[in-house]
Amino acid sequence: MDYQIIIGLEIHVQLETESKMFSWSGTDFGLPPNTQTDPVSLGLPGTLPVMNRRAFELALKTAVALGARIAPFTKWDRKNYYYPDLPKNYQISQYDMPFSKGGALEIPVRKGAGGGGVCGLTRIHLEEDTGKLTHGEGGFSEVDLNRAGIPLLEIVTEPEIRDPADARACLEELRLVLRYLEVSDCEMQEGSLRCDANVNLHIQKDGETIATPIVEIKNLNSFRSVEKALNHEVERQYAQWLEDGKTIADAPKTTRGWDDVLEVTKPQREKETAADYRYFPEPDLVPVEVDEAWLARVRASIGELPSVRRRRFETDYGLSPYDANVLVEQGQDVAGYFDAVAAATGEYKLASNWIQQDVLRTVKEKKLSIADFPVGPAPLAELINRVKRGELNTNQGREILAKMIETGDSQESIIAAGGYRMESDRDAIAAVVAQAVAANPQAIEELAKGKKKPEAVKGFLRGQVMKLTGGKANPALVGELLEAELERLGS
Repeated sequence: MDYQIIIGLEIHVQLETESKMFSWSGTDFGLPPNTQTDPVSLGLPGTLPVMNRRAFELALKTAVALGARIAPFTKWDRKNYYYPDLPKNYQISQYDMPFSKGGALEIPVRKGAGGGGVCGLTRIHLEEDTGKLTHGEGGFSEVDLNRAGIPLLEIVTEPEIRDPADARACLEELRLVLRYLEVSDCEMQEGSLRCDANVNLHIQKDGETIATPIVEIKNLNSFRSVEKALNHEVERQYAQWLEDGKTIADAPKTTRGWDDVLEVTKPQREKETAADYRYFPEPDLVPVEVDEAWLARVRASIGELPSVRRRRFETDYGLSPYDANVLVEQGQDVAGYFDAVAAATGEYKLASNWIQQDVLRTVKEKKLSIADFPVGPAPLAELINRVKRGELNTNQGREILAKMIETGDSQESIIAAGGYRMESDRDAIAAVVAQAVAANPQAIEELAKGKKKPEAVKGFLRGQVMKLTGGKANPALVGELLEAELERLGS
């Protein structure tokens, strides 16, 4: 027996707008319940919706960036369903004429987890969000309508994902793209990025393919929960097939919720069909026509996307896929910072190392954005160039950078005050090398008798030389003279 996992994602993205999709209320997160409402979002009689143009343009930007086909004519529809968290009891959405179809999401390669390739998109459409229900003890629920009416982008993938780890990678890459496009902050803990996952199995036995019923998993509020829920559901469906056999194929499509505490899916209801929603055209909104001039403006606003930047870092700068990915995944501000340092130094790997090891560590420890990092790309590039020119060694450079971060002083003033300079006098360093070797006869004996690896002994002796010179000796010269001294001694 063998089986194939079939996964499709339905992703909801809250767009970065100041007002709601069809009314003027704000979209700030975390305000007291029901303080961001208006007659339209409350569904009061006599009110009329008006489309948020910025929301539509952000949606266009996303669809174009993902390679979707943009419809020149699109309309709005009413999705009639029992919505306890939408006062007017229907949702304005798009049904048979969405503004875009097709496109693709990249599935990046993940270290140790496979990946690679793309997942096709079925459609991307716009709609308004619902409110939020909080279920309390005693069987009652409270409703907060602050979120009702917020612009929501729904991205529906084709069922082309074959592994829960790839589903997670696909979703993480989408978040990165959306942040590069600046269309959403994609904060999952705030509900700005939400995902429902559809999954079933195609089981092969005796030349037959038996499909388990599709299950839609709700309540996925983190990348980790997406992967864990899908893995659990695959195991559950396979175990159910072992118990029920072919009869499972006759079961209806269902919706299950993910319990993040128990790490299991729980049944909620049978899945609705389009007929259950009783779609019909929204009579209070005019259709939208998108011409080539509008599309041209949108295309011009799209910068370099993560996948393109990764490839450029690898091909133009010679970075490893790992290094390129680390820099790109930090966001376009960090990637842009690296671009500036790399261009000013011409030392691409060195610039990458300094940013990953020093800049990003400090940003994380101090909880800063790269925009608030006290050392700009130009001063960092000059510091790296000083090291490259032999004016400072690497340890000195890092000490100076740490003081620049702490004090805000310029590197020139720190160098002048601290007496930083790299000792490159050949005779002076040769004398210190001879002193270090003479002071450590045991190390020389261990090297001669093969008791320790040569690199370990040489590394120890280099450290002794740097200690004797207060860390100011030219490391390259130390290595060269140490080799010569050991060769002279016959080691």
